[in-house]
Amino acid sequence: MNILIIAPSWVGDMMMSHSLYQQLKQNYPNCQIDVMAPDWCRPLLARMPEVRKAISMPIGHGSFALCKRYDLGKNLQNQYQMAIVLPNSLKSSFIPFFARIPHRRGWKGEMRYGLLNDLRANKQDYPLMVQRYVALAFDKGHIPVADQLPISYPYLQVNAEQIMQTKQHFDKQLDDAENRPTIGFCPGAEFGPAKRYPHYHYAKVAQKLIEQGYAIRLFGSKKDETVGEEIRTSLPAEQQRYCINLAGQTDLNQAVDLIADCVAIVSNDSGLMHIAAALNRPLVALYGPTSPQYTPPLSHNAVIIRLIEGGLIKVRKSQDSAEGYHQSLIDIQPEMVLAKLDELIGKTN
Repeated sequence: MNILIIAPSWVGDMMMSHSLYQQLKQNYPNCQIDVMAPDWCRPLLARMPEVRKAISMPIGHGSFALCKRYDLGKNLQNQYQMAIVLPNSLKSSFIPFFARIPHRRGWKGEMRYGLLNDLRANKQDYPLMVQRYVALAFDKGHIPVADQLPISYPYLQVNAEQIMQTKQHFDKQLDDAENRPTIGFCPGAEFGPAKRYPHYHYAKVAQKLIEQGYAIRLFGSKKDETVGEEIRTSLPAEQQRYCINLAGQTDLNQAVDLIADCVAIVSNDSGLMHIAAALNRPLVALYGPTSPQYTPPLSHNAVIIRLIEGGLIKVRKSQDSAEGYHQSLIDIQPEMVLAKLDELIGKTN
């Protein structure tokens, strides 16, 4: 059986969808899985052995583009027996319909009657996003309840030779760190500063780690370059060479290799956090307004720090500080992060 997955658009969601692909291979051992995804996520799919092919989704997130969706679907006709649609939007269900895929499965979402013919309406019975994905691997009437649902954690394939090649590409920056063992920081976050751990707290953590003999690598997209520089320049001048700001300099494949090379990771709730979890790096995950009750890091090697209770708080820029940081993240003192990091590294060693 050939299965087409319409994948989510965000890196973190893409990582969690890997649990679905693993379960599909268990439920349908002879299936072939192709995943349609935005180009920026496709490097991750190449590192998931359960995926046969990554198909480019050329339509931007939020664009309706019905004619383009019709053409994409028409080009996929007679190739698949099942489609699974992970986004909840109406528009995401058009391509499998136009491809005339006989079995089209997904959650109810936006009024998708007819477009999906295996429509699931009990999404609230599965509180975690990864549970909602994995539940779609099961035929109707045979879906385990949430606490009995098997969850295979996401993972990404890496190899030492590729990591070495990536490090050689950045040898000028990395040479400044004098071959010290490295801790990675992922200080960026989508949708504003309220999800970000304060740069001055990151700098305090970095200062202590550099004093202990570590180097720091800062990861993120181009828009995270500024916060990376705020962290680096907050350090004493003699320590700044040991803090390497790679935000905006790596593509996603390079970021995966360089994160895999780190001793441990400290991260906000972000896509890179989920990548670090999939690479099984010792991980300290810092949560504030977002909630680990829905999208926790899927790793046995991760520790979550969150000082408030309850679910998601929808805020992009908080009034708690001039920089827009949320008080719940400001309250996470660097000493808390260092203690958890030391505990994780100690267990790994």
